[in-house]
Amino acid sequence: MSLELDRTFSIAPMLDWTDRHYRYFARLMSSKALLYTEMVTTGAILHGRGDYLAYNREEHPLALQLGGSNPEDLAKCAALAAQRGYDEVNLNVGCPSDRVQNGRFGACLMAESALVAECVDAMKQVVDIPVTVKTRIGIDEQDSYEFLTDFIDTVQAKGCSAFTIHARKAWLQGLSPKENREIPPLDYARVYRLKQDYPGLNISLNGGITSLEQAKTHLTHLDGVMVGREAYQNPYMLAEVDSRLCGLTAPALSREEVIDKMLPYIEAHLATGGRLNHITRHIIGLFQGLPGSRGWRRYLSENAHRPGADTRVVLQALQTMQAGI
Repeated sequence: MSLELDRTFSIAPMLDWTDRHYRYFARLMSSKALLYTEMVTTGAILHGRGDYLAYNREEHPLALQLGGSNPEDLAKCAALAAQRGYDEVNLNVGCPSDRVQNGRFGACLMAESALVAECVDAMKQVVDIPVTVKTRIGIDEQDSYEFLTDFIDTVQAKGCSAFTIHARKAWLQGLSPKENREIPPLDYARVYRLKQDYPGLNISLNGGITSLEQAKTHLTHLDGVMVGREAYQNPYMLAEVDSRLCGLTAPALSREEVIDKMLPYIEAHLATGGRLNHITRHIIGLFQGLPGSRGWRRYLSENAHRPGADTRVVLQALQTMQAGI
């Protein structure tokens, strides 16, 4: 039996953004948020030269998002993920980029529900952790509620009990991935209806959520919410997730305490030959909306990339902000 995770609040997998440095940073502010890796292709894991499954143990609960459509390859990767201690494997059936389509995975797989079901089944055969699917409400002209429910019916029949639904359809031709996150209209009501019609499934909503107040409203209809860009660009919103959405009472860290806890992590990264800006690019939005935040951002942007930059840059950026420079 798969262990069920708390999916009340999760942070969306975002390419080039939700790497292990960001996830460590996010975990300092919320113990309950379910974190996702960037999408990793089966080809990268099985044939790439790097370790695409590396993460920090502090990141749990953590899901690996896979991109692929070959059931055998996905099963191999899911097994590796389980061996490495991931808490969930998630199949990407939502990304609309040309590169992803050319690899026959992402949103185009909505048109091949039987193949998605086969992929899910292959992964579930080799792991005990949850296997879930992130998808859209439709693609191109295939955007009826019946198309969505046919997809859900086919995939759940192979044992997938948790879906994250991006409440926009995807246009596979003519729109960039960025435009596909903004131009197709949001249809929250369709996702609410899906939960009503499939009460036994865990249904989370993704798309357009920019505040915890919005998240609380959606949670009156659904099992979970997944927040993307807002959780990255305004990361301190995560400090209230545990108390406002998950019922925990432990006080959140202040922004300054978050920085203090990041310093040993940064030092360890630098000691292995890493660069400061690998990490500071993720924390640049920590003071968003506060007086002096521009000084914080500017100092990090101008200095973190310099040769030899270390934690002193972070501390000076903090002083610059506090001085209102």
